Amino acid sequence: MLGTIVNTGTILAGSCLGCVIKKGIKEEYQGALFNAMGLAATGLGINSVVQNMPKSQFPVLFIISLAAGSLIGTILDLNGKFQNLTTRFGASQLSKGLSTAILLFCIGTLSILGPMQSALYGDNTYLFTNATLDFVTSMVLASTYGIGIAFAAVVLFCWQGSIYLCTGFLADFLTTDLLTEISIVGGFLIASSGLSILNIKDCKTLNMLPALVIPPVWFLIWPWISSMLPV
Repeated sequence: MLGTIVNTGTILAGSCLGCVIKKGIKEEYQGALFNAMGLAATGLGINSVVQNMPKSQFPVLFIISLAAGSLIGTILDLNGKFQNLTTRFGASQLSKGLSTAILLFCIGTLSILGPMQSALYGDNTYLFTNATLDFVTSMVLASTYGIGIAFAAVVLFCWQGSIYLCTGFLADFLTTDLLTEISIVGGFLIASSGLSILNIKDCKTLNMLPALVIPPVWFLIWPWISSMLPV
């Protein structure tokens, strides 16, 4: 768990440092930071989609995932509930930044394979690399949205910790093909967060989060479906 603890710590440290920096930034300059984060998130999301789309074994799975996931999330009103929670802390914009932070920190190859490498081989290289990236990202996000970004560290710890503890069961299941599909869907979600930050389109990304569950479910039932298909 050393790598996960370090990764969590860097997010907390980056958030605190970013919050200190925020106090010295004039309000008129904060709009520039919002634009920068929006563009960065949109670019990272598009890059993830472009890199992984050619590798997909199920070219329409991401469409089904986004459609079904968005419907489920809208029925559950995940976005509304999260908005209400962050509003209680007096941060109306925090939900956009926090949802973007959680996606950037958790939905990536390094954040998924890192805990597995750590558990199986004691190799924390992926997690230490991820920690470095997350430190910079959390610092910039916190300088824009405030100390509330630090909550993403708790989510990351639970996420990576769960993968670490369940590696014995997940190692065979988390194949390259599955990670490719998750990365495509995750890329669209990160890009949609960027569009929301830029006020181009409020995609209500939190309502789309269940889309990330569809690819694992599909890979669970696909062997059964394929066995029923005529040869």
